[in-house]
Amino acid sequence: MRALVVGGAGFIGSHLCDALLEEGHAVICMDNLSLGTRDNIAHLEENGNFCFYEADASQPEDVKKIFEDEHIEYVFHLAANSDIQASAENPEVEYRNTYTTTFQILLAMKKYNVKRLFFASTSAVYGDKQDVLLVEDTPGLAPISYYGAAKLGSEALIHAFTYMNDLKTLVFRFPNVIGPRLTHGVIFDFIRKLRKDSTHLRILGDGRQTKPYIYVTDLINAIMWFQGKAESGVSIYNVGVEGTTSVTAIADIMCEEMKLSEVVYEYTGGEGGWKGDVPHFQYCIDKIHNAGWKAIHTSDEAVRETIRQNIGGECV
Repeated sequence: MRALVVGGAGFIGSHLCDALLEEGHAVICMDNLSLGTRDNIAHLEENGNFCFYEADASQPEDVKKIFEDEHIEYVFHLAANSDIQASAENPEVEYRNTYTTTFQILLAMKKYNVKRLFFASTSAVYGDKQDVLLVEDTPGLAPISYYGAAKLGSEALIHAFTYMNDLKTLVFRFPNVIGPRLTHGVIFDFIRKLRKDSTHLRILGDGRQTKPYIYVTDLINAIMWFQGKAESGVSIYNVGVEGTTSVTAIADIMCEEMKLSEVVYEYTGGEGGWKGDVPHFQYCIDKIHNAGWKAIHTSDEAVRETIRQNIGGECV
């Protein structure tokens, strides 16, 4: 299979490139390096089944060149602005990097008759529904972040293109993804803060924000498990883990793993960590479990393993 991984030099995308190559597929990696890095894929550069394009999926000419030259058979679309806090100041980033990339990829798939698509969506499409068990067909989706809105808009485009062009499309909505090569988020921030000042930790919100955290290799295993099983139309799955972890619990695990015993926590206050943050949600993962997949790590285990991976070296 000739697979195009859009956003393939990013945190999740680079792990997906690893997995696809391990299965013997040819991997074409496309990334504009706005969040991804060459370091994430440096170990793949000598692999004869791997090639990298520094290109922007929001630009029609960049996309056209790759589809024309590489004879793509399967598209894994992970390109997005995944740093939700950063886009709060500039919503245009989401329009360009999250929504427009989807439109241009779908146009190219239509033109070059590519029929299989994986799309990385998010729990943020549901919005702030703290008292609702979030299942895949939960009605009234109302994102409260620009990121969630751009992902939901992308899902709408995908539904239309899938119907009009007889695609086989797999959509995963997943929560916070963590692990090696992490580039942002609460764990990344806490490590940097504690390396700078090991006596004090500033925590956004009240520390009781509680969410599921999925380890990146578990997510990749899910993608690989389902990528050959997609049926005609759009198949949507919540991809998650057992349990949830609070922000304060992350800080506690962090201090334990870094062997810091007298860190003073300073909370900024408020229920959410930032504008657009969903502090709590109930994520139903029965559908994907019934389909035969389950994460290896619980949320707490994913947090602890990620901390160990990142404090062992530079958190970059």
